[in-house]
Amino acid sequence: MNEIYPLAVPKGRKLKCEVCEAPAERVCGACTVTYYCGVAHQRADWASIHEKICQLLIPLRTTMPFYNSEEERRHGREQLLQRQKHLIELCYKVARKYVFEGKYEESVPASLHSLRFRINVYGLNSVQLVPAYLLLSEASIGLGHIVQAEEYLSQAQWTVLKSTECNNEIHSLLHWNLGLLYTAKENYEDARYHLANDIYFASCVYGSEDVRTSGAYFLMANVFFHQNKMDVADSMYTKVTDIWHTFLDQHIQNQLCACKKPADILAKELENDTGLDEPQEAEAVHILSTILEIREHTAKEKPELIIKILKTVAMLHYLMMNLSKAHELAAKAYILSKELPDKEDESKALQELLGLIASKNPVISKASKFFLNQGH
Repeated sequence: MNEIYPLAVPKGRKLKCEVCEAPAERVCGACTVTYYCGVAHQRADWASIHEKICQLLIPLRTTMPFYNSEEERRHGREQLLQRQKHLIELCYKVARKYVFEGKYEESVPASLHSLRFRINVYGLNSVQLVPAYLLLSEASIGLGHIVQAEEYLSQAQWTVLKSTECNNEIHSLLHWNLGLLYTAKENYEDARYHLANDIYFASCVYGSEDVRTSGAYFLMANVFFHQNKMDVADSMYTKVTDIWHTFLDQHIQNQLCACKKPADILAKELENDTGLDEPQEAEAVHILSTILEIREHTAKEKPELIIKILKTVAMLHYLMMNLSKAHELAAKAYILSKELPDKEDESKALQELLGLIASKNPVISKASKFFLNQGH
């Protein structure tokens, strides 16, 4: 990173920090179009998103070349617009992944980039700004900055109220974040109201049994858990587990069917894929790992619940190619299933899952064969 020399800055141009918009004193030495107030914000931005988009910013923040015809100018503007839209989605996905991983500080610079690109493309009053406001709000809640979160949520709500183009997906996101806010403030009645609305709007878009709706059920379960209404919380955690188990098991069954096909098409069909993008995978890991932890502490008298969540998390890690973790969880579920009566079908399903996991890694394959041969 290089210092800015005031005499090199055009008269009347004010350079602002990419993170906080304070007067800039330094510039990124790689792209030379991104400015910072100091080293701390440069490092924060680099760790969050700038490393991924550094070179992509150059054509967006430098003067467009001279074009000889109107057609060339139109093509240049279209290319610029597509680059901005690509960066909007890239920054948004990176920021969401950080949020689900609990990396709230890293999420903020990426979220701010997404917001600024949205303003450039859609204008200050567009409903397209709402997802970025809500992501900034969620990161602020995670950091414990409740007042800042309320400010972002107010901007999102005001934009939604003014818009005639707000769809159910946006309404779902808005109620999701309001539910998070009121949960953080321990106002559980209002939290339940907004999360119920989130479930309604998400169900309108995706269906009530879709994994993209499961996050709202999970947050609602957390509210009942905080209120010590364990029967209701337990039923909702079960619903979330069932939704993810059904979704992931379909991928596993497809792979088991593929194993019976000729070798020339076997390799392609055995490629691991969750069908999710990175933020969705991070959300799934967060949701299911939390439920597993809760089950292991509260459902010791109901081992069938522990077996199901263990298997579900194991399937997720297998499809994400986290094979050692998948094997550990599946083996634990298999041992539990063998200790229970009338669980032969579940034991068989877990044995098949262990076989799939072992097929991807020779070391795990040997360990799995030894494990199964010990009479487990």
